[in-house]
Amino acid sequence: MRRSTTRCGCSRISDMRIGVIGTGTIASAVVEGIAGDGHDIAVSRRSAVQSARLAQMFDNVTVHDNQAVLDRSDVIFLGLMANAAAEILAPLTFRADQRVISLMADCPLERVAQMALPAQAAAVMIPFPGIAQGGSPALGYGDTDLLQELFGARNTIFALSSEAELAAYNCAQAVLSPAVRLVADAADWLGTRVEDRAQGEAFLRALVGSSLMGSDCATLLAALNTPGGYNQRLREHMTDSGMGGALTEGLDNLERGA
Repeated sequence: MRRSTTRCGCSRISDMRIGVIGTGTIASAVVEGIAGDGHDIAVSRRSAVQSARLAQMFDNVTVHDNQAVLDRSDVIFLGLMANAAAEILAPLTFRADQRVISLMADCPLERVAQMALPAQAAAVMIPFPGIAQGGSPALGYGDTDLLQELFGARNTIFALSSEAELAAYNCAQAVLSPAVRLVADAADWLGTRVEDRAQGEAFLRALVGSSLMGSDCATLLAALNTPGGYNQRLREHMTDSGMGGALTEGLDNLERGA
């Protein structure tokens, strides 16, 4: 079944002509997150399976070669690997009236501007898979008003002041995977002791997610610091085992590119 190109109950922004070069996992999630707003979206064939899937899902998503994507679009997302972008974009012709949003976290906006001349390199954006459904954070540097117009109705755009900030946030967001690993390991432990393993994992995901969304970390840690309580005892065990130091070392390594 093809999905409707409108979402009931959501305010509709002005339709845009949007192009997407590169349709990997994140770029595809971006398309899914905005296709319901009625934009005319052209996606490239670089990932044939993903682009075909998107065109099947949405009436307003069509598949073209890279130059045709640019010719049909006013706002362009670049969902490429940074080390391959120059070679892919070199044969293409951009227009001066186009705005480019890069999804390449490790490619400076100035470099994007050089590759997309004479178009305007508007912003760098780091979205996450949840942007497909909404309710997700996204990092942005540059023209964050444009990002807000496109995604802000259903997502939270964190506007950053410099590319140095963007790089630091990009390192820190990697805490998500080890945090999920901790919850998954706790769920595995719980699953060997309860009848319904799936319910146990669902409980832990709901517990951690709702707790973090409902409070800042300092307040939540204080509330979980009952002397001799289970939370305090496990946290102190993990801290004494080197958890904090390992995290800081890992983040420093990411920052250095190690």
